[in-house]
Amino acid sequence: MSNNEVKKLAGQTAIYGGTTVLSRLLNYLLVPLHTYLFSNAADYGVVGELYAWTSLFIVILTYGMETAFFKFSQDDGIKDRVYSTVVGSLLCTSTLFIVLCSVFAQPIAEWLQYPTHPEYVRWFAVIIGVDALTSIFFAHLRFLNKPLRFAAVKITNILVNVLLNLFFLLLCPFLLKLNPDSFVNAIYTPEIGVGYIFIANLVASVVTLLMLFPGIFKQKFVFDWQLWKKMFRYAFPLLILGLAGIVNETMDRVLIKRLSLAAEPQASVGIYSACYKISILMTIFIQAFKYAAEPFFFRKAKDKDAKETYAEVMTAFVLVCSVIYVGIMLYMDLVQYFVGATYRVGLPIVPILLMANLFLGIFYNLSIWYKLTGQTKFGAFIALFGAAITLVLNWLLIPRFDYMGAAWTTFACYLSMMVVSYLLGQKYYHVDYDLKRILFYLFFAVAVYGLSVGVNKLFGIESTGVRLAVNTVILIGYLGVLAWMNKTKIRDMFGRSGE
Repeated sequence: MSNNEVKKLAGQTAIYGGTTVLSRLLNYLLVPLHTYLFSNAADYGVVGELYAWTSLFIVILTYGMETAFFKFSQDDGIKDRVYSTVVGSLLCTSTLFIVLCSVFAQPIAEWLQYPTHPEYVRWFAVIIGVDALTSIFFAHLRFLNKPLRFAAVKITNILVNVLLNLFFLLLCPFLLKLNPDSFVNAIYTPEIGVGYIFIANLVASVVTLLMLFPGIFKQKFVFDWQLWKKMFRYAFPLLILGLAGIVNETMDRVLIKRLSLAAEPQASVGIYSACYKISILMTIFIQAFKYAAEPFFFRKAKDKDAKETYAEVMTAFVLVCSVIYVGIMLYMDLVQYFVGATYRVGLPIVPILLMANLFLGIFYNLSIWYKLTGQTKFGAFIALFGAAITLVLNWLLIPRFDYMGAAWTTFACYLSMMVVSYLLGQKYYHVDYDLKRILFYLFFAVAVYGLSVGVNKLFGIESTGVRLAVNTVILIGYLGVLAWMNKTKIRDMFGRSGE
């Protein structure tokens, strides 16, 4: 792969990824706010569980149409019809979902074991429906390569969400404390508690829709039924893939609540969810990469050096993720303060989940083989295989090890999916990945973390400052080794190959 191709993908990752990273970081600041304010882990457990269900239903309501949109829009002659057809489809299904959930809010709330809060169901119905619809608007902006518009809407969404969280959870209680008869009584009810997290999200989602929705009127609206059927046939395996993927990614919160033998399972959900947020630092980069990589991989598929490109990208991806893993683990003494003291008992799950998410990122890279060949059924089979592992291992391990069992289940699931996808991909769409270098990066990262733990235990280092200093020296050495291994590529990337 030419260095220009690497620079191009890196640039696109920076454009879309920079927005994603900024948005995620702003949203990430809500984690300490929530975990410090809600010292009862069970309260935060409600948040973790309901957002797990949200992730599941967003996948159902988008039913693979985002990827189908990218696939079918490669034909210039029908790309406008593709877009309007997908928009019409998602608009209908999202509206129907919101109506049905609103009508049956009470029985749904009882089934979720929140019988006194049917409003949660109504709020999340709107959040899910709106987010499903706007997903295609964001995909369209990526397809048209309009990063500034994309960035503006994304950042606005997060800012509205963050500011409303601060308003309801900090400012309103403060004003009421100063003056119990304040005007705030008209808009704020303390008993709503964690519900204000959901209200803030709801308003932010609606604001996002209002910013994006006018865009569909800039072109002729056409719903092509025959085209929709072709797209749905392509997308349906991706829906199964998405559902299985969400079972793997988020259903552990739901299962902990129902399978844990702890005194307060809802508190275990809260601890697990909070500490999972620390591991999600890895997924910030992975999500940023996905935004740029998927359309890039489709465009690159027609080039003669496509497979070489995919192999080079995979190696670079694993290198960056490995550095993130080491950076987080060596500075866990600082990172831990992103969650309240009540939740830090769950920190041992962080290295497990970080590596699990790294495996998931590799799986995303590998998935290009079945998307390009049109054999999306294999993606569905792999995800279902992972979902089976998730359900079985969680059923076996959560009763014995509580949320630690869920963490190891996630690790086993993503490792298995990664290996199976690689083996099948080599059969149907062979790519010469640099396995030796990739495996070295993975094992080296774990070894460096182990070295840090070993050195600090060997010398009995208890001072946080000294421990951080030692880990900084280890990190510098680690980065030095990686820089030496990649010195030629680093020079080429910065345009100094002739020096």
